[in-house]
Amino acid sequence: MLRSLIRQGAADGSFGRELGANTPGSEEFFAKLKRALVTGYFVEEGRGGKIDTVAVPGYVYWPDGKHSGTAPVGFGLFRAMGSGGYELWLAGLDLGARGGGHGRALLAALFATTPGQSTWIVRAQRTSRYAKALEHLLADFGFTSAGDTARLRWFLHADAPAELASQVRDVVEARRALN
Repeated sequence: MLRSLIRQGAADGSFGRELGANTPGSEEFFAKLKRALVTGYFVEEGRGGKIDTVAVPGYVYWPDGKHSGTAPVGFGLFRAMGSGGYELWLAGLDLGARGGGHGRALLAALFATTPGQSTWIVRAQRTSRYAKALEHLLADFGFTSAGDTARLRWFLHADAPAELASQVRDVVEARRALN
C-alpha cells in the first residue's frame, strides 16, 4: 500500500519523481522502507560513510477509523531528529480520497500521536500540485514556511526549539545561495 501511494505521489510531484520509476535507487529506497516498517528504523549512510539507524514510527489512516476489511487510504512516517523531536518525513493520501477533508483528518490523526506532538519540521515538494493546499492545512496545525530550497518547501512548527529553527533557516539560506 505504501509503495502504491508513494508511486502515485511521485507521479503527481508530491514525492521525488525518482520514486515513481523502477530504478535501482527507488528499489533500494523501498527495500529500506520495508525494513523500517518491520523494525521501526530506517538505515541510511550518514556523514563520512557511517551507517546510521534512524527511528521512523509510522501510522496508517482509515477514513472514520473504519478499518475492518478495507484498505487504508493514507499513511504517515515520522523521522526522529537528533534534537529529540521529529520530522513528518513521509505522508500520503490515496488520490481517490483527496478532497472531502481526508487530508485534514490524516494530519490531525498524525499530529495527535506521540511523535506527532513533538514534530517540528515538515518538508514538501514545491512542485506538487497540492503544495498550496498542504501549506494551508499545515498552518492550521501551527506550521509556517521557513523557506524554499531547489525542490523543497520547509515548514517549522511554532513550538520548534529556537536552536533547531535557526539551523533550519541556515540550511534553507545556504541551499538557496547554492541554487
